[in-house]
Amino acid sequence: MMRPKIYLFGDSITEESFSAGGWGAALAHHFSRTADVVLRGFSGYNTRWAMKVLDKVFPAEMNVGNGRAPLAVTVFFGANDACLPDRCSAFQHVPIDEYSQNLHAIVAYLKNRWPSTHVILITPPPIDEVARLLHRYGEIHSDLPERTNEAARNYAKACVTVARECGAPVVDLWSRMHQFPDWGKAYLRDGLHLTLGGNKIVFEEVIGKLKEVGLSLETLPADLPFTDAMDPNDPLKVFEE
Repeated sequence: MMRPKIYLFGDSITEESFSAGGWGAALAHHFSRTADVVLRGFSGYNTRWAMKVLDKVFPAEMNVGNGRAPLAVTVFFGANDACLPDRCSAFQHVPIDEYSQNLHAIVAYLKNRWPSTHVILITPPPIDEVARLLHRYGEIHSDLPERTNEAARNYAKACVTVARECGAPVVDLWSRMHQFPDWGKAYLRDGLHLTLGGNKIVFEEVIGKLKEVGLSLETLPADLPFTDAMDPNDPLKVFEE
């Protein structure tokens, strides 16, 4: 028996999503009787590096034998692409035009492999620059953060544009978090990575996008009978139906 799968592909915000209270863990719990949620998060990665590992993340054997197309794949990159090119994380920086091209290519790769699979893009989150200075990455000999909220906004806008051009659903996380006045402290624990509240927002937004494309607990059948469907006087009967 092969349950359908939902893949989460992204950087550290995806990699740590299976931690306690993480949005990936919440998805796995939500779909616990209907689909397997598969984590493919790679801390520090940008879209340039993601392009290099597509065949390893989604190997050819997924297409043969008992393999079946994933129900959906979330693609959540941009936080590292948006690192500033003249600061300590410059090696992670990807110019915004290349970022857009890479996202286009990733969506095309997945849709060419599995035309029925829903590819959901997620924009990078906003950046709390003050908090980034309190949680420095590497040796920083500067009073300037390695990321800015303005750069994150520009990459988020580019992601939304790519989604529109590809006809793909998109979670505009940058804009969604900005709807709340205290987003920096409420949703980001270090100015970049998510708090429990931030994870809850991503979970709710992804669940909403999945529902929009017809993937929900109401539309996905459970793979085995629930206990409440069993006749207490003849519980084995349900397995014969």
